[in-house]
Amino acid sequence: MPESVLFDLDGTLTDPFEGITRSVQYALARYGIKVDDLNELAVFIGPPLNESFMKYYGFSEEESYKAVEVYREYFRPRGIYENKLYPDTVRILETLTGAGKNVILATSKPHVFANTVLRHFGIDKYFSKVIGSELDGRMTDKAEVVKAALEGIDPATAVMVGDRMHDVVGAKANGIPCVGVLWGYGSKEELTSSGAEYVVSTADELTSILLD
Repeated sequence: MPESVLFDLDGTLTDPFEGITRSVQYALARYGIKVDDLNELAVFIGPPLNESFMKYYGFSEEESYKAVEVYREYFRPRGIYENKLYPDTVRILETLTGAGKNVILATSKPHVFANTVLRHFGIDKYFSKVIGSELDGRMTDKAEVVKAALEGIDPATAVMVGDRMHDVVGAKANGIPCVGVLWGYGSKEELTSSGAEYVVSTADELTSILLD
């Protein structure tokens, strides 16, 4: 039974589909790339943004970081709020904190934005600390994020919860198990092939694993 539970944010606690995809759409348009179907841009949810600009649109590393800056022109004032909590998020957090669990946010999203999202939805009170990347591109790798989140914590007492392979890989790099959730943007195949110890599709399944 874990004492500390690290949560991913996008695709795990919140559904940021509209805000992220519209921000990516805005950035791509600046480079003359028109994408009408926002579903095509859902692949940007979860991984570090600069990596996705390089992987899916062939940007150089330098271009990718500039594209992230353009992305934030839309995201900072508007896209960050085009977001919604998953229906069971509050119940999950209340159940875990009520059972005495140490709940931590471990996200590749810049921590300044992550804190804004938590406050916006009134769920910041459930987290003992919030770990995210820096606006200058430092610490976007999930393994680095998880490592920072585990500072002062015995890894043997911790578990990661996320919806993409990056969460699983980041957890394994730090020697902790990962529970993959299927209500986000990663498939069961993606999560299991990455090495997730558990894959769940409901809040009850998740809390059962974390509390048993």
